[in-house]
Amino acid sequence: MTQGDGELDSLVRKRIRALRVAQGWSLEELATRANVSQSTLSRIETGQRRLALDQLVTLARALDTSLDQLVETASDDVVTSPMIDGARGLMRWTVKGDPGMSVVRQRMTEPPPDNPARMRAHPGREWLVVLSGTAILMLGHRRFRVETNQAAEFPTMLPHAIGAEGGPCEILGIFDRDARRGHQRDRTGDAEA
Repeated sequence: MTQGDGELDSLVRKRIRALRVAQGWSLEELATRANVSQSTLSRIETGQRRLALDQLVTLARALDTSLDQLVETASDDVVTSPMIDGARGLMRWTVKGDPGMSVVRQRMTEPPPDNPARMRAHPGREWLVVLSGTAILMLGHRRFRVETNQAAEFPTMLPHAIGAEGGPCEILGIFDRDARRGHQRDRTGDAEA
């Protein structure tokens, strides 16, 4: 990368400085972690030194990020609209940074199934937060009460189901690629987990 790359060059330099400051590190501390001189790092941050790929890789590691994230540019499509599945009461958003992930908002009115045979298991991980009400998460033989503003994260290879307790609840769930596939295959209309 050369200084002629303009906006990207400036963005990367600002990002390096911002990440360093966010960690609470001085120029000296990051320079030591990246095995570069403090003056070299200062000149990189201020645009007085050419950005070299090998130094960017080293700086990314020292800043505990990836090269991709260090040079990533903002896209124009920042705001997205959900796909709405009215029949199941779902709103689904795809996470652009990781197209394998999706976010689902769902309103639940039914309790989770009493019969363990109706719980699902599939590859993946799920994370959910209760936006309102109280949800019951059945996970294997355990029962978890998840209240408004509380979250739960679990591997979906454990048999699981989720439902409402004492009235409607609304959840926001994040599914990795495997968990999303597991739910796409199951279109029975049972409580979504």
